[in-house]
Amino acid sequence: MIDHLSLPVSDYAKSKAFYVAALQPLGYTLMMEFGDHGGLGANGKPDLWIGKKDSVTTTHVAFSAKDRATVDAFYAAAMAAGAKDNGKPGTREMYHPNYYGAFVLDPDGHNIEAVCHDPA
Repeated sequence: MIDHLSLPVSDYAKSKAFYVAALQPLGYTLMMEFGDHGGLGANGKPDLWIGKKDSVTTTHVAFSAKDRATVDAFYAAAMAAGAKDNGKPGTREMYHPNYYGAFVLDPDGHNIEAVCHDPA
């Protein structure tokens, strides 16, 4: 089981604003900050850390959503916060029949997803 994940970002302030807005529908808030590093999480535990790095290699992070409406809300919030579309909300049957996800690219190009595995 993964305890937390850290993502390098090129502009901490810009990325912080993005993640605070984009992850709000999933119940995430900024919980801790240390200079140009911050921890976001839900339910009292920061499990996503972002921090300023000179070199950024992109990655994929998928967040679990409680239902399909939350996936839709994540996508809308992320796009309003400046994300680039990387896959509108919808079923991805190639993964399994109930896989409902949405994908966006954050300010550094990280592929951020919200997914629900429950039937419609």
